[in-house]
Amino acid sequence: MKIRNLTLYVLLACAFCLGRSGGAEDPAALKLVKAARAYVGLGVAYDGSYRVIIYPAGDPGGGVGACTDLVVRAYRAIGLDLQVLVHEDMVKEFDAYPARRLYEQTRPDTNIDHRRCPNLMAFFKRHAKSLTTSLEPDHLTEWRAGDIVIFDLLDNGIPSHIGIVSDQTAPSGRPLIIHHFPPLPTEDDSLARWKIVGHFRYFP
Repeated sequence: MKIRNLTLYVLLACAFCLGRSGGAEDPAALKLVKAARAYVGLGVAYDGSYRVIIYPAGDPGGGVGACTDLVVRAYRAIGLDLQVLVHEDMVKEFDAYPARRLYEQTRPDTNIDHRRCPNLMAFFKRHAKSLTTSLEPDHLTEWRAGDIVIFDLLDNGIPSHIGIVSDQTAPSGRPLIIHHFPPLPTEDDSLARWKIVGHFRYFP
């Protein structure tokens, strides 16, 4: 009887480690995670170069993309077009974005604005719920499936990578991150790999 109870306990513990609660029950969050995960393993080549694309619903093409494109594509699956949202916000408050300072722009550009991490950082700071950037054990439950994480890869004060928090947990206890880091999209334990500069929840 004791062995049977012990086996049941181990199975429950394993199930807890593999799945994440605290937000995973949100249908929009689950749909966002599922949409992002769909790009893992597709062989999408990393390419963040400037491309002329349509507006709205513009995309650089299914065979290529950058970290921002994965996020944009995932949000479109839940009915939110960041190309439109970022552009409309930049039209209203252009200088709330770093486009002039970083890219010497004088006006919004629907071809590229939503594909740049600094602009997405500005958008989410203005319109999303800002959350903890701590990875201390007592804060890990604050990282929920569907959350957005933004990194500063070079530690130079410029946001340079973005991903979506998974509904799966790594052996480290941290949630996996779905992101496109060269060469291909992946879902892995990278939350502690780089400096975190933003953690947001955006389901308007």
